[in-house]
Amino acid sequence: MNNISVIGSGTMGNGIAHTFAQFGYKVTLIDINDEALDRAMATIEKNLDRQVSKGTLTTEDKQQTLNHIIRSTDVKTGVETADLIVEAATENLELKLKIFKDLNAFAKPEAILASNTSSISITQIASVTTRGDKVIGMHFMNPVPVMKLVEVIRGYATSDETTQTVMELSKKLAKVPVEVNDYPGFVANRILMPMINEAVFTLFEGVAGVEEIDTVMKLGMAHPMGPLQLADFIGLDVCLAILKVLHDGFGNPKYAPCPLLVNMVMAGKKGVKSGEGFYNYANGLKEAKVADKFSN
Repeated sequence: MNNISVIGSGTMGNGIAHTFAQFGYKVTLIDINDEALDRAMATIEKNLDRQVSKGTLTTEDKQQTLNHIIRSTDVKTGVETADLIVEAATENLELKLKIFKDLNAFAKPEAILASNTSSISITQIASVTTRGDKVIGMHFMNPVPVMKLVEVIRGYATSDETTQTVMELSKKLAKVPVEVNDYPGFVANRILMPMINEAVFTLFEGVAGVEEIDTVMKLGMAHPMGPLQLADFIGLDVCLAILKVLHDGFGNPKYAPCPLLVNMVMAGKKGVKSGEGFYNYANGLKEAKVADKFSN
């Protein structure tokens, strides 16, 4: 398994491409236009420079990593030689189903089709293909080059062979793969998102402020980042989408998203990606301060 294609060059997609390329795999990074790919490659180079400055990579390693990545705006030609295709598009069911229909038609029969989805059913994704045994979830964590976990999600029809291949491949990327079954939210987000949602409710109901909630969880529970700051980092729109999947999938009101979270997303306050969520990031991540909306 030498040729990897990655669909989507956003935060997760460029991180996945970076990681595979760093470990010597030939990567085709695919997106809808050159502008998106230009941004992705600039991000990858910036992150590689950070690794060089920390001494974890040499300048030669950096250049080799960049040399391992080619770009494409055409899905058909971008995946035709791939042994593994990792879809890292927006967390939208209709979009993912369309992509997997195309991958099923364009990829070689033996290729494994993986999704980086954080909540959408692998079984449902596989249902639009004729190779359910070769469809699997590879849920990387953000930032991909740094975070060790890969949630490996088995759909209803995913074969033992496909699962084992992906588990071993993840280890070759210096990751720790954890096999889980295909139920809404899998493990990571089934546990994480209700915690984030409860933190938003705690703010919404006036129990405590943004910094106070995050400080309690950091100092009291040894979390490296408070839940509201983490929600900003993930993207409030992504958190909302995952909570909707959990709510729809289980039909349990405990997963219903907090009205404050819904309103913030509708208002365009999506966290780091939009410059403001529970915190304001106008001066950068390290200088983040509580957003004016919550500072009183």
